[in-house]
Amino acid sequence: MKATGVKSIDIKERIEEANAEAFERIVAADPVLVDIVPAGEVVPGLADRMVLHSGPPVDWEHMSGAQRGAVTAMTIFEGWAGDIQSAEELLASGGVKFDPNHHHDAVGPMAGTISKSLPVYVVENQDHGNRAYCRLVEDEQQFGNYSPASIDGLRMWRDVWAPSLGRGVRHIGGLHLKPIIAKALQMGDELHNRPNAASSMFAGAMGVPMIEAGVETSDLTSTLTYISSHDLLFLGLAMASAKSAADAARGIEYSTIVTAMARNGYEFGIHVSDLDGDWFTAAAPAIDGLYLPGYGEGDGGFDMGDSAITETVGWGGFALGGAPGILSLVGGTPEEALNYSREMREITTGLSPDFAIPALDFQGTAVGIDIRKVAQTGILPIIDTAIAHKEPGHSIIGAGLVRPPMACFHGALRAFAAKHRLG
Repeated sequence: MKATGVKSIDIKERIEEANAEAFERIVAADPVLVDIVPAGEVVPGLADRMVLHSGPPVDWEHMSGAQRGAVTAMTIFEGWAGDIQSAEELLASGGVKFDPNHHHDAVGPMAGTISKSLPVYVVENQDHGNRAYCRLVEDEQQFGNYSPASIDGLRMWRDVWAPSLGRGVRHIGGLHLKPIIAKALQMGDELHNRPNAASSMFAGAMGVPMIEAGVETSDLTSTLTYISSHDLLFLGLAMASAKSAADAARGIEYSTIVTAMARNGYEFGIHVSDLDGDWFTAAAPAIDGLYLPGYGEGDGGFDMGDSAITETVGWGGFALGGAPGILSLVGGTPEEALNYSREMREITTGLSPDFAIPALDFQGTAVGIDIRKVAQTGILPIIDTAIAHKEPGHSIIGAGLVRPPMACFHGALRAFAAKHRLG
């Protein structure tokens, strides 16, 4: 931005005021799980023969291998095709419409696939009044595995686990998630790759409500077994909570705060408050990570998933300083983890008043990524993430760290300057 004099001062003040408002909306968010129901009943604009996906818009031709595998599995899950070959033929012919989750107030991990029959978490931000939605988290279909076993997992979620949990949630009139998130961050979670403590607290909170709601014994046993043994369970709730917080900051004129970061294995894209709805994209980067036995760098696909919405509101990689246990998965040292959290303060608007990190003297996580500060400092947001295979048909193969392409932020800055005629 090259504007000078009075105009420059005026613009700077407007930006700072707008960013302060965006920051306050994000940190004031009060996410409450109000229901778990099929996506077709609640997700806005979700049509028949439509699969929502992670990241910016992408077509079948440009989908990564893992995302192709995941939408193939969803096509079979919905009964639109009976096997892999017929599903792929249907998808290649344009028989299924694709659209980003973010266009429908939703988010999804890794491939991010959501269709009408798949139950989603319904999270209401009771401070702002908006809702956000997220699918279940698992390490099979969402990574591109289209095996019968992976699809059976989706059916169990649809037929048993989600209905049972939904009955419990409705029985108690909703579950407040902010206290769980705050406690989990002080117990070693960062709520992206490691939501273990939060998952345990959620499982503990749902047992009695399901019993009181009258869930049948067989379904209750199956659901309790599922939620008590699923360390990644809370990631879906964290993502929906983060989405509900970030969406509250959308559309604020002059705000340069990032309201979404999302990837699809082909492109990395960001949304910016003032430029609401516009994607600023660049090629999805490779992930620096550790691989499960039998896999190596040559097997890994490029960065993928809507789960970077957690970093967008100050969790995930931004909270690594309080989650040393994650380092065994993504690599690095405790001191490096602390430095990542400190570094993120250089590109954000402020510190959370509610989500404190003990290892950082109980200071809050850094919140409100500012595209100006990213460009000025050269510091890119840090994201911790899982790794999917570059080919369809596989489950999770590793985890690591990644940063967005700088081109996304430069593109957003240029668009902001053009919109406001700066320079």
